[in-house]
Amino acid sequence: MKQKAAYSSLEWVGVITAIAYSLLVASNIGLEFIGFMLLLISAVAIGLWAYRGGHNGILLLQFFYAIAGLIGMVRWF
Repeated sequence: MKQKAAYSSLEWVGVITAIAYSLLVASNIGLEFIGFMLLLISAVAIGLWAYRGGHNGILLLQFFYAIAGLIGMVRWF
């Protein structure tokens, strides 16, 4: 049961950080760097969830989201 909870936690951490990322970047209030950090965290969390669940399409998508997060952080740094 604990393993299922940890697996589910990855999904929800990824979802919540993705929502926060979207709101920070869309609000254009100068917190874009934090937003891109959240995007990277989200991509890693959902990527781990996808890998463990065999969701290969979502895993590939998260790889590109992670790259976008890194590019965004480098450009805003």
